[in-house]
Amino acid sequence: MGKLYFVRHGQTVWNVENKICGATDIALTDKGHEQAIMTGKLILEKGLKADVILYSPLIRAKDTALHISEITGIPAIEEVRLTEQCFGKYESTPRDGEEFRVAKAEFINSYDGGESMLRLAQRIYNLLDDVKNSDKICILVAHNGISRVIQSYFYDMTNEEYANFGVKNCEIVEYTW
Repeated sequence: MGKLYFVRHGQTVWNVENKICGATDIALTDKGHEQAIMTGKLILEKGLKADVILYSPLIRAKDTALHISEITGIPAIEEVRLTEQCFGKYESTPRDGEEFRVAKAEFINSYDGGESMLRLAQRIYNLLDDVKNSDKICILVAHNGISRVIQSYFYDMTNEEYANFGVKNCEIVEYTW
């Protein structure tokens, strides 16, 4: 039986301001850096074993992964497929905006210049298939949008459950194959 861990990046200014980050490259806050360091220490304390950390190239995930790697000694490698979904015209707008909530329910919608949920699912499912076939235990460090797709890979979800699913900053979620 294989295993996979998912960690959402630490806090960003736009998280605090309730803005959609998407593929916009937003840095961690001081608290976000502290969360990442604490997550690395927690991985050690819990004795979680992994062969590699794969991380999104966006700075908030990269910095989180590199903090974890430095503390745990687990090698970290950038994985472009873990880049957050681009929400097009909705990036930097309120996360709880009504227009965005409605648009998110349409899985083929590319948000006027963004990426549809279906295309996002294709690249994340392909990545998860590759990880599963590698026989390596991986820690994936990425974003909340990515967490939804990973959850849907392992569990059946309604559209509403999918839209409402989320992982807190630097939360560790474990999945088994």
